[in-house]
Amino acid sequence: MHYRRIFKKGQENVSIYQTAYDMKTDLRKEQSETLNRPHFKYGLGLRIFFLGMDITAGKKNTLPKAKLLEILASVPYREWEIRQYCRLTMKYRNRKKVDWAQEIVGWGRSAQDNEYNHLLVIQEKMKEDGMKDRWFLSPPVVFLVVTFYVILSKIIAWTHIKGGFKFNAAFEDHAEHVYAKMVEDNPQWENEKVTTPVAKAYADVDTWADIFRRISLDERDHRNHSFYYAGMPEHIIKYDGMPSIVD
Repeated sequence: MHYRRIFKKGQENVSIYQTAYDMKTDLRKEQSETLNRPHFKYGLGLRIFFLGMDITAGKKNTLPKAKLLEILASVPYREWEIRQYCRLTMKYRNRKKVDWAQEIVGWGRSAQDNEYNHLLVIQEKMKEDGMKDRWFLSPPVVFLVVTFYVILSKIIAWTHIKGGFKFNAAFEDHAEHVYAKMVEDNPQWENEKVTTPVAKAYADVDTWADIFRRISLDERDHRNHSFYYAGMPEHIIKYDGMPSIVD
């Protein structure tokens, strides 16, 4: 992914990384592709994880549930970054390992920023709709859920990082489908214009439907990168305007 920092004074102090995507990308076409493509086959760990999400936040895909997903989404990238910095310190004599670690750090930082942008955009949409946070977004519950995910991500990052990339690819595949289905389930978004500076800074599109289509495609990009680093390039889903996997 590629992003640029946007600063707009006088507009709620907007500070966000705007998605620099190719305008040739047909967001409707890619949403349809996502909906028609089966989910990646999840392992037992992820099936249990998503079952827990459904029990906690309900089976229906909603903005509060997506908000919880985004709160968790950046956690693995931070844990990978910590591990790679340790490798950079210990393996600085090995140029190949240094280059690989720096590549993962660079990708992880961009992905973290992008996932955080999704969280900010969802918050703006909920605020615009007068939607309140659900009980599972209360600080104590979020603290417990995030702590569990941090511990899990840390263990995987230090014991089997390629397994962590595969786990994350499946997580991002799930998120991609969630957003595509949310757009399908909320046809009113097609006529709701984007006016909030935060959402406009994220992606300069006209409607909320296209904002969430863009988020869905971001998740596909994270999925693709995760499969690449997991050594599973055969699962990468290409599309017109797709950013390069490696700069």
